[in-house]
Amino acid sequence: MKKYTLLLVLLAFCALSAVAQETTPTLDSGNTAWLIVATAFVFLMTIPGLALFYGGLVRRKNVLSVFMQCFILAAVISIEWVIVGYSLTFGQGVGVLQPFIGDFSMVFLNGIGQQSVEPSGIPTYIWVLFQGMFAVITPALIVGAFAERIKFKGFLVFSLLWALLIYNPLAHWVWGGGWLSADGAIDFAGGTVVHINAGIAALVMAIMLGKRHEYAGHALPPHNVPFVAIGAALLWIGWFGFNAGSGLKADGLAGNAFLVTHICTATAALVWALIEWIRDKRPTTVGVCTGAVAGLVAITPAAGTVGLAGAFIIGIVAAFVCFFMVAVVKNKFGYDDSLDAFGVHGIGGMVGAILSGVLATNVVSGALEFYPLHQLGVQLIAVAATIAYSGIGTFILFVIVEKFVGLKVATKEQAIGLDETQHGETAYTNFD
Repeated sequence: MKKYTLLLVLLAFCALSAVAQETTPTLDSGNTAWLIVATAFVFLMTIPGLALFYGGLVRRKNVLSVFMQCFILAAVISIEWVIVGYSLTFGQGVGVLQPFIGDFSMVFLNGIGQQSVEPSGIPTYIWVLFQGMFAVITPALIVGAFAERIKFKGFLVFSLLWALLIYNPLAHWVWGGGWLSADGAIDFAGGTVVHINAGIAALVMAIMLGKRHEYAGHALPPHNVPFVAIGAALLWIGWFGFNAGSGLKADGLAGNAFLVTHICTATAALVWALIEWIRDKRPTTVGVCTGAVAGLVAITPAAGTVGLAGAFIIGIVAAFVCFFMVAVVKNKFGYDDSLDAFGVHGIGGMVGAILSGVLATNVVSGALEFYPLHQLGVQLIAVAATIAYSGIGTFILFVIVEKFVGLKVATKEQAIGLDETQHGETAYTNFD
């Protein structure tokens, strides 16, 4: 009898151990290594990728202001993220607010330690930092709209408030279990949360700040095209971590995201160059770099749900639509989106988010996984909600910060340049 009792106890122990192993995530060294690399890649996109890309596009008297804006955002938003941003994004939420914003349960990463592991087998610390890199680059993208004409103090206050009140709630809607997530919206790596969100904010800021004082009747060419090319190349490389890392595993889904990201980008870069070649008789380095970024933006929401054919289609459409916005629409309406943050990121994000609802497939079998018309409707709702929330929220924040801190740089300071007037330094000592 004792033998049978002992046997039953052992069997029960084994069963409980098996259940515990199934329900408690265990560390996966392969996934962990990949996500550490992917996180570093995404950080590379802001510094030095975006800093060089945007810095090369502005005039020499403003290049350091762009670098400074990217660097300070990496510092400030990283701190905001671990103090409260992560909790507001991925916290459970309370009552009727749950679909719209998280809670304060994980302030200062409360409850997370070295032994905390995500379901994919990566340490929670790595997951926090990976998502933190997305939080950093999103407000940095807006820099392209108000480059060369914003006060540094006002920029800093605005960016911090925007991260808290615009980025964190929107990220919760889509990735933190909020209402868009419940509706089934597809946003694999940030088409709505990052690019449409930043692009719409960029448009609002460009309109509210007004044009640069030299904008009308003056050519404002990039001061350093090699910077632009190097920055675009770093963005292209970093985007592999951005998209392929968003599956949180080193698996076939990551492989698909890696492939379609590269092919969509290559397609958009080539198509943009061909459009310039046909229209203007010569392709430009800035043009092919801009086309590549448009492709990177457009594939971002779809990288986990489209295959190779979808990558080609999205790349072609993104190049045509974004080129039209940059070369035609902006000139027609006359708004000064300095570095085309809205035309490339906002519009490119819309292209990708909408086409995700049309081209979504099971990336393993290639079979359609969603009812395209239904999913298209869900995507359109997600795009519209992002436009409305980001646009209205950015407008309100602009009015408040302009009134109490100040955002617009005086005409004289614009003429001298932000490097000297805002930071007391210059990038180049020899102007020959």
